[in-house]
Amino acid sequence: MSGYEVNFDGLVGLTHHYAGLSFGNEASTRNQSAIANPKLAAKQGLLKMKALADLGFKQGVLPPHERPHLSTLRQMGFEGSDAQVLAKANAYSPRLLSSLSSASAMWVANAATVSPSADSADGRVHFTVANLNNKFHRAIEADTTSAILRATFNHREHFAHHAALPQVANLGDEGAANHNRLCGEYDRQGVQVFVYGRNGLVTGDNEPVRYPARQTLLASEAIARLHQLDPVRTAFVQQNPEAIDRGVFHNDVISVSNRQVLFHHEQAFVNQQAAFDEIRRKMASVEADFKPIEVPKSRVSLDDAVATYLFNSQLLSRADGKMTIVVPEESRQHAAVWDYLSDLRASGGPIDDIQVFDLRESMRNGGGPACLRLRVALNATELSAVNQGSLIDDTLFARLNDWVDSHYRDRMQQEDLADPQLLLEVRRALDELTQILRLGSIYPFQQA
Repeated sequence: MSGYEVNFDGLVGLTHHYAGLSFGNEASTRNQSAIANPKLAAKQGLLKMKALADLGFKQGVLPPHERPHLSTLRQMGFEGSDAQVLAKANAYSPRLLSSLSSASAMWVANAATVSPSADSADGRVHFTVANLNNKFHRAIEADTTSAILRATFNHREHFAHHAALPQVANLGDEGAANHNRLCGEYDRQGVQVFVYGRNGLVTGDNEPVRYPARQTLLASEAIARLHQLDPVRTAFVQQNPEAIDRGVFHNDVISVSNRQVLFHHEQAFVNQQAAFDEIRRKMASVEADFKPIEVPKSRVSLDDAVATYLFNSQLLSRADGKMTIVVPEESRQHAAVWDYLSDLRASGGPIDDIQVFDLRESMRNGGGPACLRLRVALNATELSAVNQGSLIDDTLFARLNDWVDSHYRDRMQQEDLADPQLLLEVRRALDELTQILRLGSIYPFQQA
């Protein structure tokens, strides 16, 4: 196996709470107003990072965003000191303050779309920050996400960074959660598969009616151009609108890829067989086989897939050529899903190992293992050019655990967000974190 796939996980933020802000994400809506535990959430994420690093997988970390997002509140006309702005915003609408305090940036699968250098005409790794304009609480993330990615991948010879697409619904872009890459080796040419829910320019009949289709074809094609991708090795596939209406708000809730394998549900895509025929032809152009693994609806229904986040998993290649699948505890607790996974492990196919993680705090807000990580395929030279302070090892894991213990609360509800002390706690914590990760001054409060 040549090259590396490095998973950069988002560290859960200090204002993690359950507000039900994400219409179309049924877990988010269902757990609205429950009591959250930010400290536990951060530790659950860190344990996953460390466990995978210990298994030999390359693992990095991306920091949380500053919340509450006072700059947006000030843009909206709330004036005065920071404490006064918080009080005024909360008096006006606790839900508004909740939206601007969301820790949703922890789900870095939505941070950006990433194309490796092997696929880009200029031989650089390309990042386009997602605009996430379908949800108010996420549409404010792009600037900070860009600063974080530029500090983590800070070498112009190897990395190209693009601004988010314009903040209009026609160009709705949700990042890597709607993007797959298939290849033989990580540092060789592959086929990039962009998944969209609606066209963006033309309104058609084949669209969801209950929940919004967040990703548009127009946005996906724009990213492919920005990343200088060859159309011969690029595919655009529509997500099944029925799946979206059942709660599959991103494609990574219904499929996951790794190298030649696409692990997917029977009802994942529109015209699924024709789409796979196209992918298979394009994979032949890079001299690699296409190996779809289809989960039949008779074994796992769409509703069960959404409830357990079976497909919001990680597929990781080991040195022996086989793959490990990383799933949340909810998949083990569901009899039909666990029976399927057990049969998959014993089938003799490429996936022969299952790793289960308790990510309950994230799951209750609608984010599983795949939501928490941004995949970046790198060659050895590019890996050495990444900010080394962002890569997980024993020392960094211990420091981050101590940092969480020092700064995080173990209880958070919507009414806590107006506490001006919380904002001070967040800023002190993030200022220390940027020093731990050696990222420099990436937050506006550090530059004031």
